Amino acid sequence: MRTLPIAPITAEAFAPYGTLLVGPAAGPRQDRAAEIENGRPGVPLNLALIRSEPFAATMPLRRLERHPRSAQAFLPLAVGDYLVVVAPDAGDRPDEAGLCAFRVPGGTGIVYRSGAWHAHMTTLAAPGTFAMLVHEDGGPEDCVFAPIEPVSVDLPEA
Repeated sequence: MRTLPIAPITAEAFAPYGTLLVGPAAGPRQDRAAEIENGRPGVPLNLALIRSEPFAATMPLRRLERHPRSAQAFLPLAVGDYLVVVAPDAGDRPDEAGLCAFRVPGGTGIVYRSGAWHAHMTTLAAPGTFAMLVHEDGGPEDCVFAPIEPVSVDLPEA
């Protein structure tokens, strides 16, 4: 089974998949920090609360998901560092050769751009809670899953 190293996340490394959300560098507010794309006019924005479990209990990964017509934002509410696994698109399925894993600090949010392949949200140590935003109407275009060859991640010693 393939094992991915976990790298610290940077805005540049994550850019093909989405946007990092960090606090404003100056001033009390940063407007339009990221676009929450909606490719289906009339489909409502869903604000959900997500409980995520530590990644060790969810390995190996056997599938990835994407939201073909909506961005998806995860805003940490009560979360330590967490794990993000992403892959480029290869003709409507994940490019497994391009899989990469990132360690994200608990105070940083992420926005997956529409169509970005990613794993379910997992934390690194204790369970955590995220606010999640995505445009959904309960239909088949909300979320698409694709099986992948089993893969695990290797957490370096902190």
